[in-house]
Amino acid sequence: MSATAPLPAAPSAEGVRRRPKVVVVGGGFAGMAAVRQLAKADVDVLLIDKNGYTTFQPLLYQVATGGLNPGDVTFYLRAYTSRFKNADFLRAKVTGVDTGSKKVQLDDGRAVDYDYLVVSCGVTANYFGIKGAAENSHLIYTRAGAIETRDLIFSAVEDASQGRPGTPDPTVVVVGAGATGVEMAGALAELRNDAIPVAYRNLPKDRVRIVLVEMADVVLAPFDAKLRDYAAHELRERGVDLRLKTSVQEVRPDAVVVKGPDGELETISTAATIWATGVSASPVVGDWGLPTGRGGRVQVEPDLRVVGHPEIFAAGDVSIAGSSLPQLAQPAIQGGRHAGVQIGRLVAGQPTQEFHYHDKGIMATIGFSDAIAELPRGIKFKGVIAWLSWIGLHVVTLIGNRNRFATMVNLSVRYFTWPRSLNIVVGDPADWRADRA
Repeated sequence: MSATAPLPAAPSAEGVRRRPKVVVVGGGFAGMAAVRQLAKADVDVLLIDKNGYTTFQPLLYQVATGGLNPGDVTFYLRAYTSRFKNADFLRAKVTGVDTGSKKVQLDDGRAVDYDYLVVSCGVTANYFGIKGAAENSHLIYTRAGAIETRDLIFSAVEDASQGRPGTPDPTVVVVGAGATGVEMAGALAELRNDAIPVAYRNLPKDRVRIVLVEMADVVLAPFDAKLRDYAAHELRERGVDLRLKTSVQEVRPDAVVVKGPDGELETISTAATIWATGVSASPVVGDWGLPTGRGGRVQVEPDLRVVGHPEIFAAGDVSIAGSSLPQLAQPAIQGGRHAGVQIGRLVAGQPTQEFHYHDKGIMATIGFSDAIAELPRGIKFKGVIAWLSWIGLHVVTLIGNRNRFATMVNLSVRYFTWPRSLNIVVGDPADWRADRA
C-alpha cells in the first residue's frame, strides 16, 4: 500500500451523515470482542493490527510441540471484519497516538482519524532485566515464535539421534510454571515419553530432559492448593524435572544459569530455553503519550477509559485493569466487549458503566487425559473430565468452523492414535531457516 493510498473506512449506513469513527488497535481477544460489540452501535469501525491474522494463543504450545498446524490457530482478520457491515481492517503498525488531534500514527507516515479509540494491543514478555534472557530465550506468544521453537526442538532431537560429534543432549528448559509453562512442559514430556521410543529408536529417551523452572514454591499459582499439588505430582510422574523456588540468573545461547532454594548456582546445558513467565506492555505503548503504570500498562478509570482521555479505552492485558486479572482469554474478551458497549452508550448520549469481571473459571492441561479445572462456587475437578472440558472449551472458542474442525481432527489423531500414528507437524530444520534469513 503506497503512502498516498486512501485509508479504508467502513461505509456509513446513514448516507452523507458522518458517523463517529472508532479505531481499534490490536486484533487479539479484546480487539475482536470490541469490534463485534461495536457492530451493534451507530459507528464506523476500523481494526488495525501489524499482522493480517489473529492468533489463538492458548493453543500455540500445541504448534510449538508439533500437535497443530499454525493455520489451525490463526484466522484472517479481514475475513473477521467482513462479517460486520460497519467494520473494516487495516494491516499496519501503530507508532504513535496524537491525542490532541485524535489521530493514530502509522509506520508508513500516514495518520488515521478517530472519534473513539480502543487500545487492545496486548502485551509482550517481561525479562525482568535477567542477563541474556531477551537475546537467548524463545517465546510462544506468537505464531512465528511457536514455529521457531518447534523447529529448534525437533532439530536438536534429530541431531542427537544421529550422534553428530559435539551434539549435546536435547534438554529444554521452560521458565515459568503458569498455565503456558505447565502446558508446554507437559506436552514436551509426552513427546519424550511416547514419540522418542517410536521414532528415534537409537536415542534413549532419558537423554531428552524437560526442566521446568519456577521462582515460586508452587506451580499454577491461581489454582486451589490441592489442584496445584496434583499438577506438580503429575508433571513429575511424566518425568518433568520440576525446579521450584529456583530463579534464573542468566540465559546463554546454550545454557541457563539458575539459583536453587539453597542459593547454589547451577548451569544447565540446553538446546532451547522457553520463556513463559512475566508480561509487560510493549515498550512502544509508552511512547504514545498515554498514562502508564506498572509493567508499562495503560492506566484506566473503572469504566476502562484511559485516565485523562475520555474518548480512549484500553482493554485486555495492556491496561492496568488487565494486570490484576488472570492472563487468559476471558478477561480480555470481557474487557473488549465492555469497551464496545461503553462507546455505544456514549454515542447514544448515555453515561458509561464500570467494568466488572465475571469469573468463569480457569483450566490448565497437564497432558493426555489429564488437566485441572476450577470454576466459580468452589467447583473443582481434575483428570479426564477436566481434560475433555479443556479441549471442548478451546475448540469452541476458536474462530471459524474450519479452524474448529482442523483442530479437533488434529488433536483427536494425536491423542487417540498416539503413539501408533505420530501426528507431528514439522517444519524446516532450524539451521536451514537461519541460512535463508
